[in-house]
Amino acid sequence: MAAHDVGKAINLLATENQIEGGAIQGMGFGLMENQIFDKDTGICVNPNLVDYKVFTMKDIPEIHPLVIEPIDPYGPFGAKGVGEPPYSVPAPALANAIYNAIGVRFTELPINIRSVLDGKNRVSKA
Repeated sequence: MAAHDVGKAINLLATENQIEGGAIQGMGFGLMENQIFDKDTGICVNPNLVDYKVFTMKDIPEIHPLVIEPIDPYGPFGAKGVGEPPYSVPAPALANAIYNAIGVRFTELPINIRSVLDGKNRVSKA
């Protein structure tokens, strides 16, 4: 479920699609995407989709957008922006879910198998 206060949804289908797309991007940011730069040259060393991993259709869970529509008296026709909010929620939510599951707090993204194992090793050695 992805619930968002959008004010008045002027185009409901577009609003729902924006919420779904932002949720997918946010999950990718939190779990997979990692742009790596060479420290000496500043050149990106994973500039293509072979080395820069993104979600595919088989990786994406079913997303149910829930559009909350309290009218915004300051927005056009009572609407609010829905571009960035769906993107900003999934990564911290995933980090908190992983913390609740294994007791390790993460402060860097993406959270992948390697970072989870490293985090568990830090906790067990402490």
